Amino acid sequence: MKSELEKVSEVVIQDKLGSIFGVINQHKNGPKVMIAGHMDEVGAMVAGITDKGFIKMIPIGSINAPIMMSEHLNIVIDDGSFVPGVVGAKPPHLLRDGASKQVSDFDDFVLDIGADSKAHVAELGVKIGQQIVFENNYKVSKDGKKIFSKAWDDRFGCGMALDILQTVDKDKIPCQLYAGANVQEEVGLRGAGTSSYMVKPDLFIAVDCSPCSDTFEDSDIGGKLGGGFMVRFYDPNAIMHQGMKQFVEETAKEHNIKFQYYKSGGGTDAAKVQLSEDGVLVCTIGMPSRYIHSSTSMIHLDDYEAVKAVILAMLEKIDFNKINEIKANV
Repeated sequence: MKSELEKVSEVVIQDKLGSIFGVINQHKNGPKVMIAGHMDEVGAMVAGITDKGFIKMIPIGSINAPIMMSEHLNIVIDDGSFVPGVVGAKPPHLLRDGASKQVSDFDDFVLDIGADSKAHVAELGVKIGQQIVFENNYKVSKDGKKIFSKAWDDRFGCGMALDILQTVDKDKIPCQLYAGANVQEEVGLRGAGTSSYMVKPDLFIAVDCSPCSDTFEDSDIGGKLGGGFMVRFYDPNAIMHQGMKQFVEETAKEHNIKFQYYKSGGGTDAAKVQLSEDGVLVCTIGMPSRYIHSSTSMIHLDDYEAVKAVILAMLEKIDFNKINEIKANV
């Protein structure tokens, strides 16, 4: 992120946890608008090494254990290179009679990196506490409109922050713009707490992926691939400010940008930022994605463009008067 932000920003700032932002119009007499994705992704960590050279793991973020079976994973060792492996568990042929065939948690399997012993693991550079990530599998659908990849949650948000910085006309926006990405969102919105303290924004937009509900069930308040950007009006930790909701809706309708409503059982960095100092106006502009928090997820390019369009349109309106107008509409 840092090298890419440096290409499209006037200055780059970073807090001590690692969250990083590019800045445009830093000295303009206008409100501070902060746009953030998050750099972390769900995965695992090396928690133990057996005498036979197998790797025991603990999950990082919310992952259903059964989806890990037979997945190709990479351990990120100290020099930044990958040690590949495959998740293994007992095949049904080797289970004792009456034993459960259901994988229920991370204790039920190991990561096999082809090592023959604990000493061999050490020779490969693997240590306890190192990160484990899914192997990437980027593909484009036959119709060219959907993209399959790991970690759209939230590589999408990282890419969107960079795209906004590269595309926005700084002379047309009456605000200071801070766009980038937080760390440790998946494990408790931690980076958003320190980065918002650093920036002290007047308005914050989280750009994050949210799960679709169009695969196994249909819902009027769940994401549909190709349905436009998502207005997250409710989640357990952030109920959308009515002034922000109206601002987003009116901007989208004015520019004929497709959107859909979304009620979530999870949360985004907006939940943490809203409580910074004496409070911050926040919203989450989401992009629907199928199969998030697994090895492969899917997005629709039209939804990406809808997110970009509404944010660019909002930025042209956010001056001190707009901030006061939004605040008044509680």
